Amino acid sequence: MGQADSTDLTGKLLLAMPGIGDPRFHRAVIYICAHDENGAMGLVVNAPVPDVKFQSLLGQLGIESDIKIEAKNLELPVLNGGPVETARGFLLHSNEFRQKDTVQVDDEFSITGTTDALEAVAKGQGPEKALFILGYAGWTPGQLESELQQNTWLVADPDPNLIFEDKPQEKWTHAMNKLGLDPAMLSGEMGRA
Repeated sequence: MGQADSTDLTGKLLLAMPGIGDPRFHRAVIYICAHDENGAMGLVVNAPVPDVKFQSLLGQLGIESDIKIEAKNLELPVLNGGPVETARGFLLHSNEFRQKDTVQVDDEFSITGTTDALEAVAKGQGPEKALFILGYAGWTPGQLESELQQNTWLVADPDPNLIFEDKPQEKWTHAMNKLGLDPAMLSGEMGRA
């Protein structure tokens, strides 16, 4: 374990500050899946992958051919979870869904990273709420703590409605508002209130 004052951010949201300087994380909302002395791993939950549909991914993975697809599940958004292992897929989902490889992060959220999970979603047997995310954000030991000291990120409690229901382009602003912050005051950007 680290120092007594080090905070485990597992299950928290990171909100990118306007001056982050890395365009890959502009207005990013990141759900932290793991954070310990080995570093941290998180999934960006508000960056849609342009022109990629869940249905086409199922086809590429060979999932579609022999199962009956539930049409309503094909609208699952495909998100860019971060710059690491961008071909690796994760299902961030509500806790009632469980497979042998599912990792429960906290009381509200679990992660499953297998094609079996995608097949369950396609069949209509998947989780009640889910995001499909390609890639992740990773931090080496101490890196996230250092970035927090530099005010690169704000930390917030996750809200299932914000993560699963809000439109991706609204999540950052909604999360800032929940913290009682006006994004326009942080960045000097002009915008609608």
